[in-house]
Amino acid sequence: MLKRDLEEIIANGENSGIEFKRDDIRPEQLAKEIVALANVQGGRILLGVEDNGRVSGLQRADTQEWVLNVFRDKVHPQIIPFYEELHWSETQRVGIVSLAAGISKPYVLRHQGREDIYIRMGNRSEIASREQQLRLFATGGLLHAETLPVAGTSIDRLDLDRLDYYLRHIIQDPDVPEDSDQWQQRLLGLGLMAEDGCGHQTASIAGLLGFGIQPRQAIRQAGLRVMVFTGTEKSYDARLDVVLDAPLVARRKRSASGGSQHIDDGLIDKLAATLRPFITEDSATIGADMRRTTHWHYPWEAVRELAINALAHRDWTRSVDIELSCYADRLEIISPGALQNAMTIEKIIAGQRSPRNPIIMDILRDYGYVEARGMGVRTKVIPAMRAHNGTVPEFELTEDALKVILYRSRSSYNKTG
Repeated sequence: MLKRDLEEIIANGENSGIEFKRDDIRPEQLAKEIVALANVQGGRILLGVEDNGRVSGLQRADTQEWVLNVFRDKVHPQIIPFYEELHWSETQRVGIVSLAAGISKPYVLRHQGREDIYIRMGNRSEIASREQQLRLFATGGLLHAETLPVAGTSIDRLDLDRLDYYLRHIIQDPDVPEDSDQWQQRLLGLGLMAEDGCGHQTASIAGLLGFGIQPRQAIRQAGLRVMVFTGTEKSYDARLDVVLDAPLVARRKRSASGGSQHIDDGLIDKLAATLRPFITEDSATIGADMRRTTHWHYPWEAVRELAINALAHRDWTRSVDIELSCYADRLEIISPGALQNAMTIEKIIAGQRSPRNPIIMDILRDYGYVEARGMGVRTKVIPAMRAHNGTVPEFELTEDALKVILYRSRSSYNKTG
Protein backbone atom coordinates (compact mmCIF):
# COMPACT_ATOMS: atom_id res chain seq x y z
CA MET A 1 0.00 0.00 0.00
CA LEU A 2 1.22 3.52 -0.78
CA LYS A 3 1.15 6.33 1.75
CA ARG A 4 -1.36 8.31 -0.30
CA ASP A 5 -3.71 5.31 -0.25
CA LEU A 6 -3.38 5.14 3.53
CA GLU A 7 -4.06 8.87 3.83
CA GLU A 8 -7.28 8.48 1.85
CA ILE A 9 -8.45 5.54 3.96
CA ILE A 10 -7.84 7.42 7.20
CA ALA A 11 -9.52 10.55 5.86
CA ASN A 12 -12.66 8.56 5.05
CA GLY A 13 -12.88 7.26 8.62
CA GLU A 14 -14.03 3.95 10.06
CA ASN A 15 -16.73 2.00 8.25
CA SER A 16 -17.94 -1.55 7.74
CA GLY A 17 -14.56 -2.58 6.34
CA ILE A 18 -12.12 -0.27 8.17
CA GLU A 19 -11.22 -0.22 11.88
CA PHE A 20 -8.74 2.06 13.67
CA LYS A 21 -6.91 0.69 16.72
CA ARG A 22 -3.92 1.45 18.94
CA ASP A 23 -1.48 -1.43 19.26
CA ASP A 24 -1.40 -1.26 23.07
CA ILE A 25 -4.87 -2.83 23.33
CA ARG A 26 -5.46 -6.25 24.82
CA PRO A 27 -5.14 -9.22 22.43
CA GLU A 28 -8.84 -10.10 22.74
CA GLN A 29 -9.79 -6.58 21.63
CA LEU A 30 -7.85 -7.02 18.40
CA ALA A 31 -9.23 -10.53 17.94
CA LYS A 32 -12.79 -9.20 18.28
CA GLU A 33 -12.25 -6.86 15.31
CA ILE A 34 -10.59 -9.61 13.27
CA VAL A 35 -13.50 -11.99 13.84
CA ALA A 36 -16.12 -9.35 13.06
CA LEU A 37 -14.52 -8.40 9.74
CA ALA A 38 -13.87 -12.00 8.66
CA ASN A 39 -17.50 -12.96 9.40
CA VAL A 40 -18.81 -10.32 6.98
CA GLN A 41 -16.87 -8.95 4.01
CA GLY A 42 -13.32 -8.67 5.31
CA GLY A 43 -11.46 -5.38 5.52
CA ARG A 44 -8.49 -3.68 7.17
CA ILE A 45 -7.44 -2.90 10.72
CA LEU A 46 -5.09 0.07 10.98
CA LEU A 47 -2.88 -0.18 14.05
CA GLY A 48 -1.43 3.03 15.41
CA VAL A 49 -4.47 5.14 14.46
CA GLU A 50 -6.84 6.64 17.03
CA ASP A 51 -10.63 6.41 16.71
CA ASN A 52 -10.76 10.02 15.53
CA GLY A 53 -8.25 9.35 12.74
CA ARG A 54 -5.21 10.87 14.43
CA VAL A 55 -2.07 8.84 13.77
CA SER A 56 -0.34 8.02 17.05
CA GLY A 57 1.93 5.38 15.53
CA LEU A 58 2.91 1.89 16.64
CA GLN A 59 4.15 1.59 20.21
CA ARG A 60 5.43 -1.98 20.04
CA ALA A 61 8.76 -2.91 18.53
CA ASP A 62 7.44 -6.37 17.59
CA THR A 63 3.92 -5.53 16.40
CA GLN A 64 3.93 -8.08 13.58
CA GLU A 65 4.77 -10.98 15.91
CA TRP A 66 2.13 -9.78 18.39
CA VAL A 67 -0.53 -9.64 15.63
CA LEU A 68 0.31 -13.13 14.39
CA ASN A 69 0.14 -14.48 17.94
CA VAL A 70 -3.35 -12.98 18.30
CA PHE A 71 -4.46 -14.73 15.12
CA ARG A 72 -2.99 -18.01 16.35
CA ASP A 73 -4.22 -17.92 19.96
CA LYS A 74 -7.51 -16.00 19.85
CA VAL A 75 -9.12 -16.53 16.43
CA HIS A 76 -10.69 -19.80 15.28
CA PRO A 77 -10.76 -21.26 12.67
CA GLN A 78 -7.29 -20.13 11.71
CA ILE A 79 -6.93 -17.18 9.35
CA ILE A 80 -3.74 -16.21 7.58
CA PRO A 81 -3.62 -12.40 7.37
CA PHE A 82 -1.57 -10.03 5.26
CA TYR A 83 0.41 -7.67 7.48
CA GLU A 84 2.46 -4.68 6.42
CA GLU A 85 3.86 -1.52 7.98
CA LEU A 86 4.16 1.93 6.43
CA HIS A 87 6.18 4.92 7.64
CA TRP A 88 3.78 7.77 8.32
CA SER A 89 6.59 10.08 9.36
CA GLU A 90 10.21 9.74 10.32
CA THR A 91 9.21 8.58 13.79
CA GLN A 92 5.79 7.00 13.24
CA ARG A 93 4.74 3.70 11.71
CA VAL A 94 1.25 2.38 10.94
CA GLY A 95 0.50 -1.35 10.91
CA ILE A 96 -2.06 -2.62 8.38
CA VAL A 97 -3.84 -5.95 8.88
CA SER A 98 -5.71 -6.95 5.71
CA LEU A 99 -8.40 -9.66 5.80
CA ALA A 100 -10.44 -11.24 3.06
CA ALA A 101 -14.00 -12.36 3.78
CA GLY A 102 -13.70 -15.70 5.54
CA ILE A 103 -14.73 -18.94 3.87
CA SER A 104 -14.97 -21.02 7.09
CA LYS A 105 -17.60 -18.99 8.92
CA PRO A 106 -18.41 -18.45 11.67
CA TYR A 107 -15.12 -17.22 13.10
CA VAL A 108 -14.98 -16.94 16.87
CA LEU A 109 -12.98 -15.13 19.52
CA ARG A 110 -11.60 -17.67 21.99
CA HIS A 111 -11.15 -16.06 25.38
CA GLN A 112 -11.59 -17.19 28.99
CA GLY A 113 -13.03 -20.55 27.95
CA ARG A 114 -15.68 -18.98 25.70
CA GLU A 115 -16.18 -18.72 21.97
CA ASP A 116 -17.89 -15.46 20.98
CA ILE A 117 -19.09 -14.68 17.47
CA TYR A 118 -18.89 -11.06 16.31
CA ILE A 119 -20.03 -9.38 13.11
CA ARG A 120 -19.39 -5.96 11.64
CA MET A 121 -22.34 -3.56 11.83
CA GLY A 122 -21.40 -0.25 10.21
CA ASN A 123 -18.30 0.97 12.04
CA ARG A 124 -18.96 -1.21 15.10
CA SER A 125 -18.25 -4.84 15.93
CA GLU A 126 -21.12 -6.50 17.81
CA ILE A 127 -22.08 -9.92 19.15
CA ALA A 128 -24.02 -11.78 16.47
CA SER A 129 -27.68 -12.49 17.22
CA ARG A 130 -29.07 -16.02 17.09
CA GLU A 131 -30.42 -15.48 13.58
CA GLN A 132 -27.14 -13.96 12.40
CA GLN A 133 -25.20 -16.89 13.85
CA LEU A 134 -27.45 -19.34 12.00
CA ARG A 135 -26.70 -17.54 8.73
CA LEU A 136 -22.97 -17.66 9.41
CA PHE A 137 -23.10 -21.39 10.12
CA ALA A 138 -25.12 -21.93 6.93
CA THR A 139 -22.74 -19.76 4.89
CA GLY A 140 -19.77 -21.74 6.16
CA GLY A 141 -21.43 -25.05 5.26
CA LEU A 142 -21.64 -26.15 8.92
CA LEU A 143 -25.41 -26.03 9.13
CA HIS A 144 -28.24 -26.92 6.80
CA ALA A 145 -31.11 -24.77 8.00
CA GLU A 146 -33.59 -27.10 6.29
CA THR A 147 -32.98 -29.69 9.04
CA LEU A 148 -33.94 -27.32 11.89
CA PRO A 149 -37.06 -28.16 13.95
CA VAL A 150 -40.09 -25.92 13.55
CA ALA A 151 -41.47 -25.06 16.97
CA GLY A 152 -45.10 -25.93 17.66
CA THR A 153 -45.38 -28.55 14.91
CA SER A 154 -45.72 -32.31 14.94
CA ILE A 155 -46.22 -35.12 12.47
CA ASP A 156 -49.83 -33.90 12.12
CA ARG A 157 -48.51 -30.93 10.11
CA LEU A 158 -47.18 -33.30 7.42
CA ASP A 159 -49.34 -34.71 4.62
CA LEU A 160 -48.88 -38.47 4.98
CA ASP A 161 -50.72 -39.10 1.69
CA ARG A 162 -48.05 -37.15 -0.17
CA LEU A 163 -45.32 -38.90 1.81
CA ASP A 164 -46.80 -42.35 1.21
CA TYR A 165 -46.88 -41.74 -2.54
CA TYR A 166 -43.31 -40.40 -2.40
CA LEU A 167 -41.98 -43.48 -0.64
CA ARG A 168 -43.99 -46.07 -2.58
CA HIS A 169 -43.92 -44.75 -6.11
CA ILE A 170 -41.27 -42.03 -6.44
CA ILE A 171 -38.29 -43.53 -4.61
CA GLN A 172 -39.86 -47.03 -4.48
CA ASP A 173 -39.07 -47.73 -0.85
CA PRO A 174 -39.86 -51.40 -0.13
CA ASP A 175 -40.66 -50.75 3.53
CA VAL A 176 -43.35 -48.09 3.90
CA PRO A 177 -44.29 -47.26 7.53
CA GLU A 178 -47.56 -48.70 8.80
CA ASP A 179 -48.27 -46.69 11.95
CA SER A 180 -47.51 -43.33 13.52
CA ASP A 181 -44.44 -44.48 15.44
CA GLN A 182 -42.91 -46.03 12.32
CA TRP A 183 -43.65 -42.88 10.36
CA GLN A 184 -41.95 -40.67 12.94
CA GLN A 185 -38.81 -42.80 12.99
CA ARG A 186 -38.62 -42.90 9.21
CA LEU A 187 -39.17 -39.15 8.87
CA LEU A 188 -36.54 -38.43 11.51
CA GLY A 189 -34.13 -40.53 9.50
CA LEU A 190 -35.01 -38.69 6.29
CA GLY A 191 -34.53 -35.27 7.92
CA LEU A 192 -38.21 -34.43 7.44
CA MET A 193 -38.72 -34.38 11.20
CA ALA A 194 -36.28 -33.26 13.91
CA GLU A 195 -35.66 -33.35 17.66
CA ASP A 196 -36.16 -29.91 19.20
CA GLY A 197 -33.79 -30.47 22.15
CA CYS A 198 -36.67 -30.44 24.66
CA GLY A 199 -37.82 -34.02 24.11
CA HIS A 200 -40.24 -33.21 21.28
CA GLN A 201 -40.23 -34.49 17.73
CA THR A 202 -41.31 -31.76 15.32
CA ALA A 203 -41.54 -31.28 11.60
CA SER A 204 -38.35 -29.91 10.08
CA ILE A 205 -38.21 -27.00 7.67
CA ALA A 206 -37.54 -29.46 4.81
CA GLY A 207 -40.45 -31.65 5.88
CA LEU A 208 -42.92 -28.77 5.90
CA LEU A 209 -41.67 -27.32 2.64
CA GLY A 210 -41.77 -30.63 0.83
CA PHE A 211 -44.83 -32.28 2.33
CA GLY A 212 -46.45 -29.89 4.80
CA ILE A 213 -50.11 -28.96 5.14
CA GLN A 214 -50.30 -25.22 4.42
CA PRO A 215 -46.59 -24.67 5.19
CA ARG A 216 -46.93 -20.89 5.64
CA GLN A 217 -48.95 -21.38 8.82
CA ALA A 218 -45.78 -22.70 10.46
CA ILE A 219 -43.06 -21.01 8.33
CA ARG A 220 -44.09 -17.55 7.22
CA GLN A 221 -41.41 -17.39 4.51
CA ALA A 222 -42.57 -20.61 2.84
CA GLY A 223 -44.26 -20.33 -0.54
CA LEU A 224 -43.79 -17.82 -3.34
CA ARG A 225 -44.91 -14.23 -3.75
CA VAL A 226 -45.95 -13.41 -7.32
CA MET A 227 -46.45 -9.80 -8.41
CA VAL A 228 -47.39 -8.39 -11.80
CA PHE A 229 -47.10 -4.70 -12.75
CA THR A 230 -48.29 -2.85 -15.85
CA GLY A 231 -45.22 -0.61 -16.11
CA THR A 232 -41.51 -0.98 -15.52
CA GLU A 233 -41.53 -0.13 -11.80
CA LYS A 234 -43.36 -1.37 -8.71
CA SER A 235 -46.62 0.46 -8.04
CA TYR A 236 -49.58 0.20 -5.70
CA ASP A 237 -51.97 -0.73 -8.49
CA ALA A 238 -50.44 -4.13 -9.19
CA ARG A 239 -52.33 -6.36 -11.59
CA LEU A 240 -51.54 -9.27 -9.29
CA ASP A 241 -50.01 -9.61 -5.83
CA VAL A 242 -50.50 -13.05 -4.33
CA VAL A 243 -48.56 -15.40 -2.05
CA LEU A 244 -48.82 -19.05 -3.06
CA ASP A 245 -48.95 -21.52 -0.19
CA ALA A 246 -48.50 -25.23 -0.81
CA PRO A 247 -45.91 -27.98 -0.34
CA LEU A 248 -43.41 -28.26 -3.16
CA VAL A 249 -44.88 -31.39 -4.74
CA ALA A 250 -48.38 -32.32 -5.83
CA ARG A 251 -50.57 -34.92 -4.14
CA ARG A 252 -51.05 -37.95 -6.35
CA LYS A 253 -52.39 -41.46 -6.00
CA ARG A 254 -52.38 -44.61 -8.05
CA SER A 255 -55.49 -45.05 -10.19
CA ALA A 256 -57.30 -48.34 -10.70
CA SER A 257 -55.55 -48.72 -14.07
CA GLY A 258 -52.15 -48.45 -12.39
CA GLY A 259 -51.42 -44.94 -13.58
CA SER A 260 -50.86 -41.77 -11.58
CA GLN A 261 -53.87 -39.60 -10.72
CA HIS A 262 -53.32 -35.93 -9.87
CA ILE A 263 -55.27 -34.93 -6.75
CA ASP A 264 -53.95 -31.55 -5.63
CA ASP A 265 -51.41 -29.04 -6.96
CA GLY A 266 -48.04 -28.49 -5.37
CA LEU A 267 -46.32 -25.12 -5.16
CA ILE A 268 -44.58 -25.45 -8.53
CA ASP A 269 -47.85 -26.40 -10.22
CA LYS A 270 -49.57 -23.37 -8.64
CA LEU A 271 -46.78 -21.08 -9.82
CA ALA A 272 -47.13 -22.32 -13.39
CA ALA A 273 -50.89 -21.74 -13.40
CA THR A 274 -50.59 -18.30 -11.77
CA LEU A 275 -47.74 -16.86 -13.83
CA ARG A 276 -48.47 -18.29 -17.29
CA PRO A 277 -51.24 -15.82 -18.29
CA PHE A 278 -48.91 -12.88 -17.65
CA ILE A 279 -45.90 -14.12 -19.59
CA THR A 280 -47.75 -15.35 -22.66
CA GLU A 281 -49.80 -13.71 -25.39
CA ASP A 282 -52.19 -15.37 -27.82
CA SER A 283 -52.09 -14.32 -31.46
CA ALA A 284 -54.94 -12.22 -32.84
CA THR A 285 -55.70 -14.69 -35.63
CA ILE A 286 -56.68 -18.36 -35.66
CA GLY A 287 -54.53 -20.74 -37.68
CA ALA A 288 -55.54 -23.46 -40.11
CA ASP A 289 -55.72 -25.92 -37.21
CA MET A 290 -58.38 -23.65 -35.62
CA ARG A 291 -56.07 -22.71 -32.77
CA ARG A 292 -54.42 -19.48 -31.71
CA THR A 293 -50.64 -19.47 -31.50
CA THR A 294 -49.25 -18.70 -28.04
CA HIS A 295 -46.21 -16.42 -27.84
CA TRP A 296 -44.05 -16.64 -24.72
CA HIS A 297 -42.36 -13.45 -23.53
CA TYR A 298 -39.77 -15.62 -21.77
CA PRO A 299 -38.82 -19.25 -22.33
CA TRP A 300 -40.77 -21.27 -19.79
CA GLU A 301 -37.79 -23.58 -19.27
CA ALA A 302 -35.72 -20.64 -18.02
CA VAL A 303 -38.49 -19.32 -15.73
CA ARG A 304 -39.12 -22.77 -14.29
CA GLU A 305 -35.42 -23.40 -13.67
CA LEU A 306 -34.89 -20.11 -11.85
CA ALA A 307 -38.01 -20.54 -9.70
CA ILE A 308 -36.95 -24.03 -8.69
CA ASN A 309 -33.41 -22.80 -7.99
CA ALA A 310 -34.82 -20.13 -5.69
CA LEU A 311 -36.77 -22.77 -3.76
CA ALA A 312 -33.86 -25.19 -3.61
CA HIS A 313 -31.08 -22.76 -2.71
CA ARG A 314 -32.63 -19.89 -0.75
CA ASP A 315 -31.57 -19.13 2.83
CA TRP A 316 -34.39 -20.40 5.03
CA THR A 317 -33.09 -18.52 8.08
CA ARG A 318 -34.37 -15.29 6.50
CA SER A 319 -38.05 -14.62 7.12
CA VAL A 320 -38.84 -12.99 3.77
CA ASP A 321 -40.56 -14.41 0.70
CA ILE A 322 -39.11 -15.51 -2.59
CA GLU A 323 -40.43 -12.95 -5.07
CA LEU A 324 -41.27 -13.30 -8.75
CA SER A 325 -42.10 -9.88 -10.19
CA CYS A 326 -43.33 -9.46 -13.73
CA TYR A 327 -42.91 -5.99 -15.30
CA ALA A 328 -43.66 -4.71 -18.80
CA ASP A 329 -40.04 -5.23 -19.87
CA ARG A 330 -38.60 -7.89 -17.57
CA LEU A 331 -39.15 -10.70 -15.07
CA GLU A 332 -37.28 -10.65 -11.76
CA ILE A 333 -36.73 -13.62 -9.44
CA ILE A 334 -35.39 -12.76 -5.97
CA SER A 335 -34.02 -15.53 -3.76
CA PRO A 336 -33.37 -14.44 -0.14
CA GLY A 337 -29.87 -14.80 1.29
CA ALA A 338 -26.29 -14.40 0.12
CA LEU A 339 -24.63 -17.23 -1.76
CA GLN A 340 -23.23 -20.03 0.38
CA ASN A 341 -19.86 -21.75 0.69
CA ALA A 342 -17.84 -19.07 -1.13
CA MET A 343 -20.07 -19.49 -4.20
CA THR A 344 -20.07 -16.58 -6.66
CA ILE A 345 -22.14 -15.58 -9.67
CA GLU A 346 -19.17 -16.44 -11.87
CA LYS A 347 -19.06 -19.95 -10.43
CA ILE A 348 -22.81 -20.40 -10.96
CA ILE A 349 -22.50 -19.36 -14.60
CA ALA A 350 -19.50 -21.68 -15.02
CA GLY A 351 -21.61 -24.61 -13.76
CA GLN A 352 -20.18 -25.15 -10.29
CA ARG A 353 -22.57 -26.85 -7.88
CA SER A 354 -22.98 -26.21 -4.15
CA PRO A 355 -26.45 -27.09 -2.81
CA ARG A 356 -27.50 -25.16 0.29
CA ASN A 357 -30.46 -27.44 1.05
CA PRO A 358 -29.59 -31.01 -0.04
CA ILE A 359 -32.78 -32.62 1.31
CA ILE A 360 -35.02 -30.23 -0.62
CA MET A 361 -32.76 -30.67 -3.64
CA ASP A 362 -33.13 -34.46 -3.43
CA ILE A 363 -36.93 -34.23 -3.25
CA LEU A 364 -37.03 -31.99 -6.33
CA ARG A 365 -34.62 -34.29 -8.14
CA ASP A 366 -36.66 -37.39 -7.23
CA TYR A 367 -39.75 -35.77 -8.78
CA GLY A 368 -37.83 -34.79 -11.91
CA TYR A 369 -37.81 -31.04 -11.32
CA VAL A 370 -34.01 -30.85 -11.37
CA GLU A 371 -31.41 -32.90 -13.17
CA ALA A 372 -28.63 -34.85 -11.51
CA ARG A 373 -26.04 -32.54 -13.02
CA GLY A 374 -27.47 -29.47 -11.27
CA MET A 375 -26.12 -27.02 -13.89
CA GLY A 376 -29.40 -25.46 -14.97
CA VAL A 377 -28.22 -21.85 -15.21
CA ARG A 378 -25.41 -22.77 -17.56
CA THR A 379 -27.15 -25.46 -19.60
CA LYS A 380 -30.76 -24.21 -19.61
CA VAL A 381 -31.34 -20.61 -18.57
CA ILE A 382 -28.59 -18.83 -20.49
CA PRO A 383 -28.95 -20.85 -23.74
CA ALA A 384 -32.76 -20.60 -23.61
CA MET A 385 -32.69 -16.79 -23.29
CA ARG A 386 -30.14 -16.41 -26.08
CA ALA A 387 -32.22 -18.60 -28.38
CA HIS A 388 -35.47 -16.87 -27.39
CA ASN A 389 -34.59 -13.21 -27.93
CA GLY A 390 -30.80 -12.83 -27.95
CA THR A 391 -30.58 -11.52 -24.38
CA VAL A 392 -28.71 -12.93 -21.40
CA PRO A 393 -29.90 -13.05 -17.78
CA GLU A 394 -28.63 -10.37 -15.43
CA PHE A 395 -27.48 -11.38 -11.94
CA GLU A 396 -27.40 -8.99 -8.97
CA LEU A 397 -25.97 -10.22 -5.66
CA THR A 398 -26.13 -8.52 -2.25
CA GLU A 399 -25.75 -9.73 1.32
CA ASP A 400 -29.54 -10.05 1.45
CA ALA A 401 -30.53 -11.74 -1.80
CA LEU A 402 -29.70 -12.96 -5.29
CA LYS A 403 -31.78 -11.32 -8.02
CA VAL A 404 -31.96 -12.75 -11.54
CA ILE A 405 -33.49 -10.62 -14.30
CA LEU A 406 -34.85 -11.93 -17.60
CA TYR A 407 -35.54 -9.29 -20.25
CA ARG A 408 -38.26 -9.29 -22.88
CA SER A 409 -37.21 -8.57 -26.43
CA ARG A 410 -37.46 -4.85 -27.21
CA SER A 411 -39.83 -5.45 -30.11
CA SER A 412 -42.15 -7.47 -27.91
CA TYR A 413 -42.11 -4.84 -25.15
CA ASN A 414 -42.68 -1.95 -27.57
CA LYS A 415 -45.56 -3.78 -29.18
CA THR A 416 -47.50 -4.29 -25.96
CA GLY A 417 -46.03 -1.63 -23.67
